Amino acid sequence: MASTGRDFATRDPKAEMIEVGQQADGLATANDGALRRMSVIPGIAEISDGAIAGTDAEKKMGIMEGFKLYPKAVGWSMLLSTAIVMEGYDVVLLASFYAFPQFQQKYGVIQPDGSYQVSAAWQAGLSNGANVGEILGLFANGIISEKFGYRKTMIGSLFLVICFIFIPFFAQNVQMLLAAEILCGIPWGVFQTLTTAYAAEVMPVPLRCYLTTYVNLCWVMGQFIASGVLRGMLGNTTQWAYRIPFAIQWIWPLPIIIGVIFAPESPWWLVRQGRNEEAKKALLRLTSPKSDPNFNADETIDMMIHTNELEKELSAGTSYLDCFKGIDLRRTEILVVVWSIQNACGSAFMGFSTYFYEQAGLAPTNSFDMSMAQYALGAIGTMLSWFLMAKAGRRTLYLWGLVALCCLLLLIGFIGIAPASNKSASWAIGSMLLIYTFTYDLTIGPVCYSLVAELSSTRLRTKSIVIARNVYNIIGIINNIWTPYMLNPSAWNWGAKTGFFWFGACCLCLLWTYFRLPEPKGRTYGELDILFSNKVSARKFKSTDATQFQGETVRLASVSEEVGEKSGRYGVEGVGEKEIEIADGRGI
Repeated sequence: MASTGRDFATRDPKAEMIEVGQQADGLATANDGALRRMSVIPGIAEISDGAIAGTDAEKKMGIMEGFKLYPKAVGWSMLLSTAIVMEGYDVVLLASFYAFPQFQQKYGVIQPDGSYQVSAAWQAGLSNGANVGEILGLFANGIISEKFGYRKTMIGSLFLVICFIFIPFFAQNVQMLLAAEILCGIPWGVFQTLTTAYAAEVMPVPLRCYLTTYVNLCWVMGQFIASGVLRGMLGNTTQWAYRIPFAIQWIWPLPIIIGVIFAPESPWWLVRQGRNEEAKKALLRLTSPKSDPNFNADETIDMMIHTNELEKELSAGTSYLDCFKGIDLRRTEILVVVWSIQNACGSAFMGFSTYFYEQAGLAPTNSFDMSMAQYALGAIGTMLSWFLMAKAGRRTLYLWGLVALCCLLLLIGFIGIAPASNKSASWAIGSMLLIYTFTYDLTIGPVCYSLVAELSSTRLRTKSIVIARNVYNIIGIINNIWTPYMLNPSAWNWGAKTGFFWFGACCLCLLWTYFRLPEPKGRTYGELDILFSNKVSARKFKSTDATQFQGETVRLASVSEEVGEKSGRYGVEGVGEKEIEIADGRGI
């Protein structure tokens, strides 16, 4: 066959996709065109053999075997994820301050009854300040981390946090607080994506769900610490009652910086940069090969190289715009909606829980006690989700979680019809919110992090997560605008009847999840690439077999076959603009 003479960087991947209906017995394979182009890569036969062995070893790896082989990766991932504690801490800190008497007197305005309240407009503005900064930080991270690596980006962001915390600590008015929230939001935006992406790339298949969902546990830990700190400060009537909670944020950055300096870089990022030998060294630093004599680092790196080359052929480019092209458009849609559901399923109740409890009729001390119980249940729920995900998978847990949340929101709405003087109804609402938090952090909260980390392509992972998280933040901004109005007695004063509104939104989330959310459990990144390129229905992901090493009529040659020039195990640079000669049906 004659050479095509095409520029691969501008090809249309849609033209070469193979429908699942063409595959026999529910098998999804790589498209023939991609494998033919990969066949000219020097050393591809040896890489392919190693990738097959590495993929097989990772899919057969058990959970305990994974923990024994990757203990250092688990430790490094947990260290980086701890940065999320800071964001979870501040989100609850600020929302809880609206129910904090000392903060209200400093930054609020006096009401007709003599009490102080931060106006609904300023509540919305302050809560949205961090979201605005996070949007800026997220977009910057998508570019900076791909250029300089995860470690350097993380260290720079932590240094900025140390500097920016001075502003809220010395803030004299709400305007200074707003500036502080915007600036602190920039590094927090980096943490939101970088920690999840790093966990996804240093973990093998059986451990991915545990370390990506650990990010949610860090978020809950921050929320719990914030509620505990504020509960302890209720008796303090001085300005230190709200300044000390801000100062506590200085505890985390420096120890994390010291740890990140010694952390290995992501092997996947190094492979994408063509630094394959360094990727192998990083992988060896993440593992304990002595615990498994059969572990072969070369085969694991080969799997990364093969997946990276396959993704180059399936979708050209690594820009933000490429997230909306070809097969990556569907993946971006899934990530965006999955993360948006966290904000669209009624979770705003949790962020404003202390204020919500007060407006429902509970005393300040009881409100903070209920908030602490709420976040403790959230932590327990996240840890229990690890066991459920291993058994039920991500899609099932997400789907049934939304069903449960719909029921709880409807109950909260009906209880809210009772008059405010009904103390039993106030405690019933508080109890429902505790159950809601436990259910959310058992399902939607942690599972979301696993889904966004697994369902994005490796080459576009950071940028896809950035886009998804930014949509999440935009919805969060909307929530922070209208939630204070829904709850504030000086505004709409819906109170617990807000549950009816979120019930409707949650039902829409449930409908989308049933038809559009696939199951990534037990899949390698290469297999997920194949399932998406074959346009497999979301409900058939679990039952469809997939292979990245074989096409419908083409397969990559074995190392024992003649494949032309080889330039070493990791000689993959400079591929993409060569012309292809296909001698026969094998693609060689």
